[in-house]
Amino acid sequence: MEIIDGRSFSELTLELIALADEVVSMSKDFDTDRQTFAQFALLVEKFSPILSDLRDNDKFIERPSIRKAVESLEGELKRSKSLIQSPNTSTSVKHVEEVIHNLGWSIGLLLFACLEQSTDFKEKIGELHKDLMNARFSSNSSPTSSRGSEFVSELKVEGEIIEEMVTLDIVEVALKLKCGNDEDFRYAVLGLNELIGSGNVTNELIVDEGIITTLFNRLGSSKPDNRLATIQMLRRLALEGPDNKEKMADAGYLSMLVKSLTRDVEERREAVGLLLDLSDLIAVRRRMGRIQGCIVMLVAILNGDDPVASRNAGKLLNALSSNTQNALHMAEAGYFKPLVQYLKEGSDMSKILMATALSRMELTDQYRASLGEDGAIDPLVHMFNAGKLESKLSALSALQNLCILTENVQRLISSGIVVPLLQLLFSVTSVLMTLREPASAILAIIAQSESILVNQDVAQQVLSLLNLSSPVIQCHLLQALNSIAVHSTAAKVRRKMKENGAIQLLLPFLKEKNTKIRSGTLNLIYTLSKDFPEELTEQLGETHIRSIIDIISSSTSEYEKAAAIGILSNLPLSDKKATDVLKRENLLPLLISVTNFNATSTSTACLLVESVAGVLIRFTNPSDKKLQLLSVEHGVIPLLVKLLSSVSPVAKCRAATSLGQLSQNTLSLRKSRKSSWLCIPPPAGAYCEVHDGYCFVNSTFCLVKAGAISALIQILEGDDRLADEAVLGALATLLQHEIWENGCNCIARMSGIQSIIKVLELGTVKAQEKALWILERILRVDEYRMSYGESAQVVLIDLAQYGDPRLKSTIAKLLAQLDLLQVQSSYF
Repeated sequence: MEIIDGRSFSELTLELIALADEVVSMSKDFDTDRQTFAQFALLVEKFSPILSDLRDNDKFIERPSIRKAVESLEGELKRSKSLIQSPNTSTSVKHVEEVIHNLGWSIGLLLFACLEQSTDFKEKIGELHKDLMNARFSSNSSPTSSRGSEFVSELKVEGEIIEEMVTLDIVEVALKLKCGNDEDFRYAVLGLNELIGSGNVTNELIVDEGIITTLFNRLGSSKPDNRLATIQMLRRLALEGPDNKEKMADAGYLSMLVKSLTRDVEERREAVGLLLDLSDLIAVRRRMGRIQGCIVMLVAILNGDDPVASRNAGKLLNALSSNTQNALHMAEAGYFKPLVQYLKEGSDMSKILMATALSRMELTDQYRASLGEDGAIDPLVHMFNAGKLESKLSALSALQNLCILTENVQRLISSGIVVPLLQLLFSVTSVLMTLREPASAILAIIAQSESILVNQDVAQQVLSLLNLSSPVIQCHLLQALNSIAVHSTAAKVRRKMKENGAIQLLLPFLKEKNTKIRSGTLNLIYTLSKDFPEELTEQLGETHIRSIIDIISSSTSEYEKAAAIGILSNLPLSDKKATDVLKRENLLPLLISVTNFNATSTSTACLLVESVAGVLIRFTNPSDKKLQLLSVEHGVIPLLVKLLSSVSPVAKCRAATSLGQLSQNTLSLRKSRKSSWLCIPPPAGAYCEVHDGYCFVNSTFCLVKAGAISALIQILEGDDRLADEAVLGALATLLQHEIWENGCNCIARMSGIQSIIKVLELGTVKAQEKALWILERILRVDEYRMSYGESAQVVLIDLAQYGDPRLKSTIAKLLAQLDLLQVQSSYF
């Protein structure tokens, strides 16, 4: 309930009803001129039922204009009370008429504020308003009324006298409209409304008095309430005849109404309504489109919360859209339906105009979505398929802009555009050559959607276009091929590309000076080589391997380096010929120099460290100690330890694999404490408790001395399970042969036992297998069996019940170690 000045609306109306009843009672008891005040009381008695209706209707509570009208009525009733109470006032018939008419003005305000309410309620107020405004008192105190059914009229006039009175009234109203203060102006608007409603003034008189011009002149300087009343009156005048609309069609007047579109809800609603009323005039539509901010505001109102204003704004925008420039302005403001309609049904020139505009607009994703939903894709595709050169070009450019949004890519594929695009790209018609570039750009965009694979042989067709195209088009085609090749359902596509010689076709592009072409080529070869590594050495050959290494050493592009190293990481590990080539070309120091540890998680940075780690698996082959030594001399071990902290799980997995491979030979390379051939004493701290000998990072590849153990265990403690198997494999090298207990102690000191139990609970089957192998050795030690047996048995029993059957024999062995086998034998 709205409360202003301490009173709720309900309280205000209650007080007003009491005040009206008090005025009625005082009027009936008035000592002098009883007849006049008795008739006065009859009129005021009609206030209470109307006020009661107001109080009982919740719709009126939130309307400021209604409250103001009620407060105005309160003021007039108080003045009426004062007039009756004052013993020194000569209460003449003229005074009573003035009071009655003032009450009529206030009731008129209420009528104006209730225009949107029910017809019955408005009729009640309207009838009272007429009674009050038309009441006249003769010398014998009998009031007269235009209605005549309630009062006896003694006023006899001829028609020519009535006309003079009406003329006098409109003149007076016009003067107050033009020169009156805000309050006079408000009453004058009400008076004008009454004159029009009662039929007591003709449109000719309104035109003669320049009422429309006056109203517009006052519109710019009036207070909000008066502006609202003014626009409502102008709307009424617009309905009186086409001449009035013509007068309102002035550009200056229209600009004033457009300003009202930025104001409060009621004024905005009425302004939109009036502009809509005037929009049947061609001149109005033409001028409105030129008024700055008009279309933007109408679009905002269309999208606003006021249903009446929104509906009228939509109708008005529809009327304005008959002009193509207006339709473009609407699109720039985010309202695209008229533009789409032109694309569907406009003339060829209109379609080209709209498509060209779309291609140049800076669209947000929300706008792109709106255009897609409104149906812009299909007509643009039709323009591309069936139109002439200019239509095709403008349509392609527009589609290129729209299809930045994924949802529109799907719509475009569904429209069947892929085949026509490929046909155009294969075309050798000179007139169509200018279209090949935007066509290839769109193909690159839509290839990002897996739906493109419904078009069989699309990848092979695009491949065959590579040698027939300009550099810009080649870039787009490579982008399309890369997108197609990485789709999750593209395994058959990749196989077919490989079988049809894709890699051989791509290799010449490695010599390209254009960085984008070279990068696209490297990435595509990398993607294809992941599926078929066994044939990669033969396909590349020594010459192209050298070319790839040259790119790694000379390129300034991190992406190029990452893709190039990725190709080399896919060379078969068993291919000694490839290893020899990489050694001769000094790849190792190059890899270490390009590895960047800036801790970024971009896709390029991840690919780079993953690829480097992949190549290092080749150079840490445990069966080739010389190669391992060469790698370590180049600083591979510190690099691998750093890679254990990479943001990439793949890089961590590969680094752990390499460290595990190095560690496999540590036991055989250690220097025994009992060795008699040590010429000089070993340096302090060289002794390794795990390997029970003297260990050095650069000669025995010891994980302990390299500081790798804590980093390995840290990986197990994390949430990603990809590297578990490789990490456990590396830790398992500490539990070989006679050093197994030393390795258990080392893992325990590093708080790694609980992490191994965690892998049992959450890891893959292969990781669980390795964890069981390690745990079996750890639980041989009484101390660790006592400390970790209880937490291990919970996981082991659960694994026995629900785990992979291949693990059950190892689990049984562990449970036996924990003296639980007989109790839990039913689980096997």
